[in-house]
Amino acid sequence: MKNYIVALVLSVCMTLLAACGGADSNGEGAVKEVVATETAGTDSSQSVDVNENKEIEITDATGQKIIFEEAPESIATLSSGDLDMLLALDANVVGRPSSQGETADELKNVQEIGNPHQPNFEKISEVHPEVLIASPSFKQYAANLEAQGTKVVYTQANSVEDILQTIDMFGTMLGKSEEAQKVITGLNEQLDALAGAEGESGVKTLLVYGAPGSYLVALPNSLSGDLLERAGGENIASDFPQEEKYPQYASLSTEKIIERNPEAVMLITHGDPEAVKKAFEGEMEKNPAWKNLDAVKNGKVTVLPSHLFGTNPGTKVADALQVMNDSLKEAKSK
Repeated sequence: MKNYIVALVLSVCMTLLAACGGADSNGEGAVKEVVATETAGTDSSQSVDVNENKEIEITDATGQKIIFEEAPESIATLSSGDLDMLLALDANVVGRPSSQGETADELKNVQEIGNPHQPNFEKISEVHPEVLIASPSFKQYAANLEAQGTKVVYTQANSVEDILQTIDMFGTMLGKSEEAQKVITGLNEQLDALAGAEGESGVKTLLVYGAPGSYLVALPNSLSGDLLERAGGENIASDFPQEEKYPQYASLSTEKIIERNPEAVMLITHGDPEAVKKAFEGEMEKNPAWKNLDAVKNGKVTVLPSHLFGTNPGTKVADALQVMNDSLKEAKSK
């Protein structure tokens, strides 16, 4: 009888020890992975929390933290660059920016929902996405959309780094971090190979953004300014005072531009490139001093492709750097 009791006690103790060991090996609480990234002028830590319910947490370009119970299954966007990045990660896109040109076959059945400047709220409501990707300027409209159950995630593209960080955030949100890292690695390899490789260093350049009758100068903290620096060019407006509403741009100061005498003038626009170039040349004719600029005398006034510079180029950002390199090289040729 004594032997039986001893055996029973030992059995209970072994069971308890095994249970404790199991708790230690499995761990308790949430496992948290944080990917810290940096954007111009913005708190851009992007993070993902994976807990027992497999919730996903991201931090967008405005510093807003957003939690998803699971990866969203329907997404809409107002930006062609964000659309490009989402498609690269095979996201289910139910709403896309309105197109003025030819539409790819794979997108013809996806509803157009307007653009960042003119969102079509009726169409957005029709597709009723779980997530809408938008620029920070959309914040004024977000409350009504969020009341309908759509989460608004903000992105920005003021630098190459912003674009890479957006791809990383999309990967986290979609549960496709590995795929996102492959895209980022590929882009970094292209960008490293292109940085200053074909461009001519030190080319004094003026980057002008706008439409006929309304022009601003792009600063180094803009995407085009970042690409110019990566290609080895010199932004003659680097110390121009920022516009209050558009901190990546400055007012066009004719006196300073004439004083610094750019070797190249590059125009960036959303609209008709030839119309913009003609209008800008008209502006230069109003001030005879413009005619003495090296860029004008040597015919080095060019219009950069709008799909790469007039908007977020997404995964085609390496193509934009290639164009910048080529433009600088052309500016040096006689």
